[in-house]
Amino acid sequence: MSLAVVHTRASLGLAAPEVTVEVHIGPGLPALAIVGLPETAVREARERVRSALTMAGFEFPAGRITVNLAPADLPKGGGRYDLPIALGILRASEQLNAPLGDWEFAGELALSGRLRAIPGLLPLAVQARKAGRGLVVPEACGGEVALVHRNALTAGHLLDVCRHLGGEACLAPACARASEPAGAPVADLADVRGQAGARRALEIAAAGGHALLLCGPPGTGKSMLAARLPGILPAMTEAEALEAAAVASVSHAGFRPEQWARRPFRQPHHSASQAALIGGGRKPGPGEASLAHRGILFLDELPEFSRGALEALREPLETGEVHISRASARVSYPARFQLIAAMNPCPCGHLGDPAGRCRCTPEQVQRYRGRLSGPLMDRLDMQVAVPRLSATELQVDGATGEDSEVVRARVTAARARQQARAGVENAHLQGRALEAHCRLAPTDARLLARAMEQLGLSARAYHRVLRLARTIADLEGADAIHSPHLTEALALRRGLEPGRGAVGP
Repeated sequence: MSLAVVHTRASLGLAAPEVTVEVHIGPGLPALAIVGLPETAVREARERVRSALTMAGFEFPAGRITVNLAPADLPKGGGRYDLPIALGILRASEQLNAPLGDWEFAGELALSGRLRAIPGLLPLAVQARKAGRGLVVPEACGGEVALVHRNALTAGHLLDVCRHLGGEACLAPACARASEPAGAPVADLADVRGQAGARRALEIAAAGGHALLLCGPPGTGKSMLAARLPGILPAMTEAEALEAAAVASVSHAGFRPEQWARRPFRQPHHSASQAALIGGGRKPGPGEASLAHRGILFLDELPEFSRGALEALREPLETGEVHISRASARVSYPARFQLIAAMNPCPCGHLGDPAGRCRCTPEQVQRYRGRLSGPLMDRLDMQVAVPRLSATELQVDGATGEDSEVVRARVTAARARQQARAGVENAHLQGRALEAHCRLAPTDARLLARAMEQLGLSARAYHRVLRLARTIADLEGADAIHSPHLTEALALRRGLEPGRGAVGP
């Protein structure tokens, strides 16, 4: 009787808990049993491993083989355990004498013994690096793991791994593929004609990480403005890039190395379900809110989304996390995204048009806007009108505004001030940090108090106005919030609120 132990990792959500593959070969009828809460794909590893070992020229042990995946209460899924199981069997049967304790392995085996790519390797690579262990993955995954684990190795076949462990040959190191420069803009803000107010709101949103709602008739450039937000955002830090890449890695679509350090821009269709937005499924996976982590979540035609899906966004907008609970597991994903939304002012989209094209009744307009709950609207820092442009404004030759590079320089400088001052963007200031960095002069405090009374602002809206004013001050390089900053923040906050009077000093 013999026993072999191999270390590998699981990917339940973004966590990569260590899984120990224990292989025991004892007397009894020839059989291979896998225990430790394996799913179907893991149980089917019996046939894949048996065929791979035989095709590689090894002898499949004749005794009873028991493979224990510990801890027993953690569900095991996917084909990532094929390679560790195969190596454990070879070690327990003494066909492989090399020590395995300093390594972690992951890979799906084909019947021929070739290694196939598997999803969710970035969290595994991060944890292997923290544990100080080497990592062996399939060749197709080398570009992904090389981004975070400099000592990772890649293999194309089971035999290559065995020869490396036996000292007969060396595996190739994982190499990161060349990618486009981080932060390269996909579209330029100079392409936008007119819309000075919306451009200003977009710059403020980028500088402080604020949520923004654009409201206007069809074809006024709402989607065009939102698509240009990534081009004016600062470059991602290495920590931010790793967080975003790890979420993409465990998603259904997976992570591509060329996406490294590119801020996510997610634009789900308004027919998306609550599970698609927040995450879920039989095996809980990340939704659009998490896939937009450290990037932008753009919801076009906001009132057309289901009420349940929109209401589910309220918690991650506040906490930056999504928690998915199922009977078998509870998974948490990061969701620190910047929400940009767009909507029409009424069902036909032409409310307020000077030509009088709107035929919607007040009841229809109210019902349309009533699809958005008060608590959700309360979490939108800015609500900006995007009016229809005249033919003269559209026919102007050349750029009519600053390009993305110029705006990004101001945004980057403003965010640098915020990081140096509080360590977070202004949109995420909380508690004492909010009080310390958003203090008002007595006259400005009275102005905000009057606005809170006249506009019916909630305590949440009150604090969001302060954060917004702090961002406007940062864009101007001001050390404190002054009256112009506060009045502009109030104007952006109350842009679409009906029936409100002007707020005076």
